[in-house]
Amino acid sequence: MSIFGNIMGKIFHHGQNTQPAAPAGSAAPQAQPAPAQLTPAPTTASAAQPAPAQAQSVDVGAVLSEMASMKNGGGNYQSSIVDLLKLLDLDSSLAARKELASELNVRAGADGTAEQNIALHKAVMAKLAENGGVVPDSLRN
Repeated sequence: MSIFGNIMGKIFHHGQNTQPAAPAGSAAPQAQPAPAQLTPAPTTASAAQPAPAQAQSVDVGAVLSEMASMKNGGGNYQSSIVDLLKLLDLDSSLAARKELASELNVRAGADGTAEQNIALHKAVMAKLAENGGVVPDSLRN
């Protein structure tokens, strides 16, 4: 998965339990013993597909604030890409930030400079907003 994909996953799925594995495992045995149910199953699956396709808005500011409160403040995640990545328990190394800059087409300043790091943070927040995140102005500036 991409670095931005990891960022989005950590924020958009924060606080959600990983319980779909149990129903999926129990659904498979039910579908196999009754071949007559195979025809209705695709209809049920088709009906279930539109719901996940509709992305719900996620309050990025609230999620990050909650995560920061669980980590004694979270540093300066509001404007620092390094602190944001650390808050999300992601790699904040120069190599990771270079890869993120490449993913988001950020070409500001030399690698690792404050100019690039600020541009990266702004690009991440803009991309989160493009993908359904509600990003407050305080995180965009």
